[in-house]
Amino acid sequence: MASLSRKYTWWGWFFVAPASILIFILSFYPMISSFILSLRSGFGLNMHFSGARNYARLFQDSTFLSSVANVFIYFLIQVPIMLLLALILASILNSKKLKFKGFFRTLIFLPCATALVSSAMIFKSFFAVDGIVNFFLVHLHLISEPVSWLSHPVWAKVIVILVITWRWTGYNTIFYLAGLQNIDTEIYEAASIDGASPFQTFLKLTLPLLSPVILLTSIMSTNGTLQLFDEVKNLTNGGPGNSTITISQYIYNLSFVYNPQFGYAAAVSYSILVMVAILSFIQMKIGDRK
Repeated sequence: MASLSRKYTWWGWFFVAPASILIFILSFYPMISSFILSLRSGFGLNMHFSGARNYARLFQDSTFLSSVANVFIYFLIQVPIMLLLALILASILNSKKLKFKGFFRTLIFLPCATALVSSAMIFKSFFAVDGIVNFFLVHLHLISEPVSWLSHPVWAKVIVILVITWRWTGYNTIFYLAGLQNIDTEIYEAASIDGASPFQTFLKLTLPLLSPVILLTSIMSTNGTLQLFDEVKNLTNGGPGNSTITISQYIYNLSFVYNPQFGYAAAVSYSILVMVAILSFIQMKIGDRK
């Protein structure tokens, strides 16, 4: 038996080893290398060990602080709106009375499957000075002259939030819909017999029963928002005046746009790791407590 158990163990390691090696090469090794890089300064042959100097620089870097403020604005405004919309849409799609469910599910998920660059360009043309949004607002006499939406520091943030919400609401809706379909319908029937209104049913039954899925989507959305790059890069390129720049875009600029500062860029990237870890820990603690 001992030899047979040892044989199974060796065969288990044989099948696990290729995936483990790839995970180490493609994930853990880059993480370790980037951390070592974050402790160095300079470029090329002039790189030298600088200790925690790059991390100390973070608190004095106005661009970095602006990027952190921007992503937290996106996080605090966009994530709750997106998850609430996803919950409402999932509840509607789960209704037995709704016809053409497959069509509506496809329609809601379609923005997530749309090419990011093309959708960003479409929204950029919508909110251009001569775009369709200004055309309708002027003709409806809601504004007197066209507005340069993407050149305004506040409205540019609003458009970024709008695009992110439009793109990722359907993605979270699928998670909630799958969770709702796993809830026993007899629970809702009992609540209906007891005279519970749809709002009371949603508040007292749906939300508590979906809490594990809500926690999962909250953590995923937090991670995605703090690493936001593509939407801002294609819509505003961080402008005007860094008013929409994100941490990931700042890392990109430090590495490929400004004079290369790979060590400092690595330190900025680890700041995202720390923020995601802290926020995820808080969310998990709140979710466990509830």
